Amino acid sequence: MRSRQSGFTLVEIAIVLVIIGLLLGGVLKGQELINSAKIKNLINDMNGLSTAVYAYQDRYRALPGDDAGAVGRWTAQGITVAGTGQGDGNGTLAGAFNAAPAAGAGPESVLFFKELRAAGLIAGAITDAQPINAVGGFLGVQAGAGKPAAGAGQGLGGIVACHTNVLGKVAEAIDRQLDDGNPAAGSVKSWTQAAGSVPLDGTTAIVDITPVAATAAPAANYVDDGTTMYTVCKTIL
Repeated sequence: MRSRQSGFTLVEIAIVLVIIGLLLGGVLKGQELINSAKIKNLINDMNGLSTAVYAYQDRYRALPGDDAGAVGRWTAQGITVAGTGQGDGNGTLAGAFNAAPAAGAGPESVLFFKELRAAGLIAGAITDAQPINAVGGFLGVQAGAGKPAAGAGQGLGGIVACHTNVLGKVAEAIDRQLDDGNPAAGSVKSWTQAAGSVPLDGTTAIVDITPVAATAAPAANYVDDGTTMYTVCKTIL
């Protein structure tokens, strides 16, 4: 008597394949939504910082971080801030975007955040620590030179905001939405973080937005390999 072999029918196999396809599609779509949310968050952080600076200038006639009257103002208003550092009122920011906060004592590029928080224009405890961004890096500011350092790529002028630890796919999307998609040109520029994350140590060159352990010139193109990170910078003032 011939024994019958049991197994899946073609219909059952087709149903399984459809289910697997739906699951994979859901995972990919979910990842796409997560990336879109990160991109939107990073862009909003930059735009929001620009709005906060304009509001501060309108209210106090000073640049946050450079405000020579900050300590007296917050003391008079009974606002407790970390440290007693304040700016020199010369109209620009001293210090690098990745300068290590010195317990409220400066430099101006980190006092910038303390003064915006004290004014109620950005959220967070009233310290000079740079905000953590949506990709696990930080958002810092510094004064751009508007011209390249020797042998380096074109810099950015004015007050510049920089997001660190941004993967290639997200960095390119930010650049395309705000500018031209070219990391080395336009109003948004990106630097390859050659050694991974950018540390808070204050050794960044001020003459050009050149992150520590990064190439001197902006990146030639974005690499979407899931590993390469960029520091993405934009003039906000």
